[in-house]
Amino acid sequence: MENLLGKASVLSCQGSYWHCNGLAERTILIRAVATLLLAALAIAWWYGKKFTKSRPPLPLGPPGLPIFGNLPFLKPDLHQYFHKLSQTYGPIIKLELGSKTCIVVSSASVAKEVLKDHDAIFANRDPPIAGLIGTYGGSDIAWRPDGPEWRKLRRIVVHEVMSNTSLDATYALRRREVRAMVRYIHGKSGSPVEIGDQMFLTILNVILSMLWGGSLHGEERTGLGIEFRQLVKEFVELLGAQNISDLFPCLTRFDLQGVQSKMQKALMWFDKIFESVIAQRRKVDDQVEEEGKKKEESKDFLQLLLELNQQQGDYKSPLSMNEIKALFMV
Repeated sequence: MENLLGKASVLSCQGSYWHCNGLAERTILIRAVATLLLAALAIAWWYGKKFTKSRPPLPLGPPGLPIFGNLPFLKPDLHQYFHKLSQTYGPIIKLELGSKTCIVVSSASVAKEVLKDHDAIFANRDPPIAGLIGTYGGSDIAWRPDGPEWRKLRRIVVHEVMSNTSLDATYALRRREVRAMVRYIHGKSGSPVEIGDQMFLTILNVILSMLWGGSLHGEERTGLGIEFRQLVKEFVELLGAQNISDLFPCLTRFDLQGVQSKMQKALMWFDKIFESVIAQRRKVDDQVEEEGKKKEESKDFLQLLLELNQQQGDYKSPLSMNEIKALFMV
């Protein structure tokens, strides 16, 4: 009996020892994890403090929620919402929209400083995902960052497309399209007419004629105009669509709303049209190559861009085909 009691006491002591030893190991592990967490927090605080000191302070703004920021508090009438915020936080307001920080300017004097006095600082834009896809990676004049390439595109548009010479050359064309619209509306006397649609058609016909007026004629041009108009409508709708990936770039790869796939499909159709028109334009140019002087007198925008694609002219670098097609999207 005494032997059994002795063995039981030995086992009890050993169990207590193992229990105490396990508690000690867990305590050491908890202390080690806590030390590592405190060290990580201290390092993160130090880096955050250093980063905050290295950049100017942001304007004041309403408090937001974690992750979502001020998104849940936006009102349908944004202009009224911003006006109300300006009465509390002043003419410059900071808003956190998802993972994007936005600055709202709500007074004419501050807007003048941003858009005129310091326009070079604020020249770059934050393009939406759909805008980047629809302009061949931001190769157009609207979304391209400020720099030599953007200035090259701006010079081309200002000096070659919007110059007085170019506009004077298309005066007869514009007059013809406007007269055609007036005749159509007069012929519909007594019946309802969608003035907005007719204005859009007239403007589109003028633009298409300026772009590739010498390339397409008759039914081919009419069919292209109808197809182009439908694509433009879809393109504009996708650009204006609210896309969660614009506010949370980490979700871009998932394309939760399908905006990216729809824009890529629309761009594929645009690209097909552009390639067809460019091929037709080159075919026409090859046929009249020996009539260089005559071709020079009736030069349209597409012909000019194709010449800049072959040779840089007065610019530092030639235009790429993606830049030419992106300019058509402007």
